[in-house]
Amino acid sequence: MPEFGYSFVQYNEVSDVRGSLREVDVSPKEAREVANYIKGMSLDRAKQILQEVIEKKRIVPFKRYHRKVAHHKVEGFYAGRYPVKAAKYFLKLLENLESNALYKGLDVSRLIIIHTSAYPGRKLVRYIPRAFGRRSPKRRVYVHIEAVARVV
Repeated sequence: MPEFGYSFVQYNEVSDVRGSLREVDVSPKEAREVANYIKGMSLDRAKQILQEVIEKKRIVPFKRYHRKVAHHKVEGFYAGRYPVKAAKYFLKLLENLESNALYKGLDVSRLIIIHTSAYPGRKLVRYIPRAFGRRSPKRRVYVHIEAVARVV
């Protein structure tokens, strides 16, 4: 089993709490946009917003990967989507973060998300048979997502 580290460097053992999900089967582009959207929010607000995204009541702005994305009226940006699957995994991550904070004895109502990241993990390569004895690769990229919160 490989050992995983965290991409966050300035971790304080006393006031910070972190959580991660490894090799999640979700789109890396959508995961990155959701991660940037919830960064800087309080834990309760981020969970509420992710629940609204799952119910398709709130749009996540796509700021980097916005080519051929429908124009929606989003807070401060013109393109957005409803990344439901990514939001479900981030909600699971925030619940993990909350349970880690309770275990450490931190005040959950004062937690602010100071770092979120989603980056590619292992790549699964399979092949699709084609005509005349050829084949085409079918690649699936898994994603590592992580979050760090601090008591403010």
